[in-house]
Amino acid sequence: MSEPTPPPDPEGTVGTTRPATLLGVGLVALVLGWTLRSASIAWVGHAPRVTWLQVLALALVAGILGAVAWSTYRTLQARRQTIEPHQAVNRLVLAKACAIAGAAVAGGYLGYALSWVGIDEQELAGERLLRSGLAGLAGVMIVVASLLLERACRVRRDDP
Repeated sequence: MSEPTPPPDPEGTVGTTRPATLLGVGLVALVLGWTLRSASIAWVGHAPRVTWLQVLALALVAGILGAVAWSTYRTLQARRQTIEPHQAVNRLVLAKACAIAGAAVAGGYLGYALSWVGIDEQELAGERLLRSGLAGLAGVMIVVASLLLERACRVRRDDP
């Protein structure tokens, strides 16, 4: 009797993050963020506040992702070194997840900021507009850093 041959290792791929996915998530979050102010006032009686801690935390996440993207780029592209396959997959999954989450965060905060445009009679309206706008920009920075990390992990087919 011959020994059974083991099944071949499955080859999987992690595709690039599609711009349509990011745009769709961002637009849905934009609408939800825009309706948050009026829904919160109707249910709770006041609109939520955006603190500097939220803005700084999002900027920190964007900075960390940017540093990981730069480190990965230097390792794989500039120095032509290799990383373990599981590390590459982990970084790709991190990049895709953070890009989608960043699009949702950016859309939500920018939608909330847009809901405050032209409203001067409510207390802290300008402060909420500024902070939520900056948080939305930090979300956009997360998306950009995530896409750069994803790009840094890609290798050409002719590379060993």
